[in-house]
Amino acid sequence: MSLSTIRTAALLGVDAYPVTLEVDLARQGMPSFTMVGLAEGAVRESKERVFAALKNAGLRLPPARITVNLAPADMRKEGSGYDLPLALALLAAVEAIAPDAASGYFLAGELSLTGELKPVPGILPLAARARRDGAKGLVVPLANAAEAAVVEGLSVYPAADLAQVLRFFKAEEDIAPAVAPPFAAVGDGNGFAEDFAEVKGQEHAKRAVEIAAAGAHNLLFIGPPGSGKTMLAKRIPTVLPPLRFDEALEVTTIHSVSGRLEPGSGLLAARPFRSPHHTISDAGLIGGGSYPRPGEVSMAHRGVLFLDELPEFKKSVLEVLRQPLEDGKVTIARAAVSLSYPADVMLVAAMNPCPCGYMGDERHACTCGEAEVRRYRSRLSGPLLDRIDLQVEVPAVPYKALREDASPITSAVMRERVATARAVQAARYAGLPFAVNSRLSGSSLARFCRLSAEGHAFLEGAVRRLGLSARAHTRILRIARTIADLDGDADLRVEHLAEAVNLRNLDRQRIV
Repeated sequence: MSLSTIRTAALLGVDAYPVTLEVDLARQGMPSFTMVGLAEGAVRESKERVFAALKNAGLRLPPARITVNLAPADMRKEGSGYDLPLALALLAAVEAIAPDAASGYFLAGELSLTGELKPVPGILPLAARARRDGAKGLVVPLANAAEAAVVEGLSVYPAADLAQVLRFFKAEEDIAPAVAPPFAAVGDGNGFAEDFAEVKGQEHAKRAVEIAAAGAHNLLFIGPPGSGKTMLAKRIPTVLPPLRFDEALEVTTIHSVSGRLEPGSGLLAARPFRSPHHTISDAGLIGGGSYPRPGEVSMAHRGVLFLDELPEFKKSVLEVLRQPLEDGKVTIARAAVSLSYPADVMLVAAMNPCPCGYMGDERHACTCGEAEVRRYRSRLSGPLLDRIDLQVEVPAVPYKALREDASPITSAVMRERVATARAVQAARYAGLPFAVNSRLSGSSLARFCRLSAEGHAFLEGAVRRLGLSARAHTRILRIARTIADLDGDADLRVEHLAEAVNLRNLDRQRIV
């Protein structure tokens, strides 16, 4: 009887926990294969892939009663990354390699029937777990090497096939540890194909974008079809500050566990821009499923989530957005487990002013009745709209503006102003658990958004006339704080408050 163990890891949300794969091979009794330890379908099927890969690599297992245990046995295991650990454990059990040859190493990878190693999702959190557990090294498929090598202090050994891994552990071949390429953030704008210089007219909307980007505020564009709402939204990542290394690590981890990281990729340097279709389900947007996976709101973490035709989304889908917009994370509870995914996004949405889209347009007659407009806008609840700081009208662009040369307000100009305002905020909030104005609340709001008597009088009048909620009042103060930062002012002035109120378009339309 032979017993062997190999270490690997399993995913739990965006983290990984250690798994010990144990193989007991008994040569008495009828040959059989039993796998225990809450293994899901792809894990149970690994037997067929591993046995075929061993055979095609010229390796034969003797007839035996094989028992495989995945410990801890009370945690669910899924995915094809257990193929390589299982193959090595079987080879150690039949002494094709020394029993302790792979001791201290973590292994992960899918095997083809020929023994070739294929990439698997979630290698980045697995590598982080291996480092925390003091592993000697991590053996992964070649296509996962750049991703795993991002984790400093861990030797990552990339292998092309099972035969190469076998030679490595038999000390017949050295594998050079993978080296991560230097992290280069997209900071100079050269990584973007779009630029705000291409947007003709819409100076008011571009000013709103600059304010939203400077304070990480949520933004809603309201305008007729063809006014440039989508064009504006797609260019917002070009003015956002570049990702820091720790932010890039978070973004890459989410893409890794969701299986959407391109093979051979290292750290993602550009801020995400996600634009799901309005037919998306709750689970698709927020995350979930029988085996929970990150949704679009988590895929947009540290970037932009763009929802075009906002009222066309199902109301239930929009309502579940409220928690991540407020907390910056998504919590998914299931009977056996509760998971949290990061979801710190800048929400950018676009909508028509009415069902036909032409209410208020000078060039097209609106065909909607008052009841239709009210019903259309009622698809967006008050609590959701209150969480969108800036609500900006984007009118149709006049022909004269279309004939003009490229706008002097380029992405580079806007990005510099945004970076300056963000630096002011970072210095002001040093030592606090947030670094941007959109996260101001409670005592911090009162501390950093103090108003003069004149400012209080102006804001009180606006709240009374517009019937603003307490949350809308908070949003106005946050926006005014960002406008002051862009203007280089330490104090909030009435003109800052006035511009902030002017950027709450749907509130202003409630005046009777």
